[in-house]
Amino acid sequence: MAKADRLERLDVRRTELETEYMAALIDALRVTASGKWGLFDHNADRWSRKAVAPVIENLAEIGQAIDQMREQLGMPPFALQQEFLASRGPVKSDAVGEPKQAQAWLDRLDSR
Repeated sequence: MAKADRLERLDVRRTELETEYMAALIDALRVTASGKWGLFDHNADRWSRKAVAPVIENLAEIGQAIDQMREQLGMPPFALQQEFLASRGPVKSDAVGEPKQAQAWLDRLDSR
């Protein structure tokens, strides 16, 4: 019974962290949608990277904790974090800008 209780507490904490991750990501997306570049690292600009580094580090830290918990619970990795990480980095010159990409993310997350 103790193991079941421990796993239940772990699952509750995982859910809390996923909610925290979502809130932090939405806050960052809103800032980006309002015109501040750097969240998606499209330009590889060191000043933008430095400005957004605390946000990225926070998301990575929460995401890693979630993935560790999901692994212990026999669940797949946290899909939202995987999608976000995959969306970062250099893009083709004709790709939409970060503010438009952030707004598209917000629209998609809002429809969930």
